[in-house]
Amino acid sequence: MQAVAFQAPYEVALVDKPEPELQAPDDAIVRITATGVCGSDLHIFHGRVAIEPGFTIGHEYVGEVVAAGDAVTGVSVGDRVLGTFQVACGTCWFCRRSQYHKCDSGRTFGHGKTLGSLQGTQAELALVPHANLTLRKVPDGVAEDVALFAGDVMGTAYHATQFVRPGDSVAVLGLGPVGLSAVQTAFIAGAANVIAIDSVEARLDVARQFGATPVHLTEQNPRDEVRALTGGRGVDVAVEAVGDPRALESAIRLAAKTGVVSVVGVYAERCEVHMGLVWIKSLEMQTGQANVIGHLDSVLALLEAGRLDPSPLVTHHMALADAPEAYALYDKREALKIVLTP
Repeated sequence: MQAVAFQAPYEVALVDKPEPELQAPDDAIVRITATGVCGSDLHIFHGRVAIEPGFTIGHEYVGEVVAAGDAVTGVSVGDRVLGTFQVACGTCWFCRRSQYHKCDSGRTFGHGKTLGSLQGTQAELALVPHANLTLRKVPDGVAEDVALFAGDVMGTAYHATQFVRPGDSVAVLGLGPVGLSAVQTAFIAGAANVIAIDSVEARLDVARQFGATPVHLTEQNPRDEVRALTGGRGVDVAVEAVGDPRALESAIRLAAKTGVVSVVGVYAERCEVHMGLVWIKSLEMQTGQANVIGHLDSVLALLEAGRLDPSPLVTHHMALADAPEAYALYDKREALKIVLTP
């Protein structure tokens, strides 16, 4: 089969690999029909996340089950399915508390040895462990482009806005697919006002279409704009969806006293935090990987009902063979979500 493999920083290639085989009774093999290029894939592309050359990358996927172990009961061969970006055992101390993102034996697709040596999904076929927990049938009428978001981007955004209460004001810093999805999930959670901050005009336009108040990062003063929109208090929840220390600093400053800073941007390095400001404002900080498995059924139901609609975020469809061009395009911020088709 063909797969997209990391070669070196800023270099990926389409390579031939052996087809995966079932390894455990609760494994499934999925023939991929759509797979996305994600912002966290860019961290690998840039060399920020250590990964072995030749490893298959990618972690967003929709496809058809072509093989399933004897213990797989949730899906069957022939089913159209979507899956989450990581897998969990379902039985460890954390999983028994529904904290699947912290599973003792959790593994993430396409991130190499560091995160469990689970080959990625930018490929023609993918081995999916713990299929009963990882996979869901795609509801009739839900397009692949929409279903693709349930297993990572929209689930991450949903997680980021779990701290929003009805009537809250929210700022979203960084309007990539996760940030723009967080605009939608914040409103679903009951936000009265969402302020969307970025420097790319096209992304600000999408946020405006979703009902947010757009603020240009460099042509406007975000702190002044937030003060004006919140009676001088700051926002109740600031969502940092970039993974950059400057965005984190800004989120801390934009948050109101006793507010929440929700950090879903990916960090691979040390960074300084103005702890004095966090302390004096009595801020609550929420960080880390999103519990996408735990949110999967809620997110999928909202997608099926049309309450959440990520379809405007898909700006490019490309063939799997065009992955090097897709990564270059995404790296230049000329695309929001690229869907690759094997």
